[in-house]
Formats: sequence, C-alpha cells, structure tokens
Amino acid sequence: MTSNPGLDGILGVEHVEVGPDKVVVRVTLGEQHLQPFGIPHGGVYCAVHESTASIAGQMWLGTKGVVVGTNNSTDFIRQAKVGDTVTTTATPIHRGRTQQLWHLDTVGPDGRLVAQGQVRLANLEQEVPSEAIAMFAGRTSTAS
Repeated sequence: MTSNPGLDGILGVEHVEVGPDKVVVRVTLGEQHLQPFGIPHGGVYCAVHESTASIAGQMWLGTKGVVVGTNNSTDFIRQAKVGDTVTTTATPIHRGRTQQLWHLDTVGPDGRLVAQGQVRLANLEQEVPSEAIAMFAGRTSTAS
C-alpha cells in the first residue's frame, strides 16, 4: 500500500513521472495482486492502466473539466511474478475537446512488455476539485 488515495494506494502504485504528455507509474507485485491460481490478476493491469491514463488526461485537461474513463482495453502479453516491479507508461494517441485516447505499456523489470492497452476518456464540463489537482502538482518530475 502507498499513501495515494483510493485504489492506487491499495494496489501500491508509485507515481514516478506525472505530466500532461506522459505519466509513468510503478507497482511491485505482491501476494495481494494474485488471482486464485497464483499469477498476477489481469484486473490489476486494467486498473493501473485506467488510473494512469486518467491522471495523464487530467493533467493535460487541467482545470477545464474532469476526465472519466469510458473504455479500457488491456491485452496481457506475458506473465510477471511476485516481487517483480512493473512499470506502466501512458502516452497520448488523441486529445480533443470532448475525449482523449491514451496508449499504455506495462513492462517488467527486464523491459519486456507484460501488458498493453488503450483507455478512452471523456472530458466532462465539471469543476475540478482543487485537492485533486494539488495532489499531483508536485509530482511533475522526471525521477527514475
């Protein structure tokens, strides 16, 4: 677990780089990430993809509205194992007035692709909670 709010905190997501054009996060896989047959649950990758894309999309949209996920498509390429730290990177495919589409790659410690996906976001005309923007404002570094 991390100090991040919500599901990111429960999953142990660490925000490495946060910006409007790219977001990078890491998760070290533990027993809590496994499905009943002892391998990482695909839902972990789906959840991390959606959260990472949403953060990226919100950083790009800023205070002009709120982003919400409308579609999440994740393909599982190869298995990671408990103890592996996987890194997910979100980059934009399309960013428009009403919607955004983000590409996500999750790689293992060896740099090989573990999961790949796309997340579509809708840009809603709604006030952005100031605490949400403030939470990520200090994380726009490129730490590795």
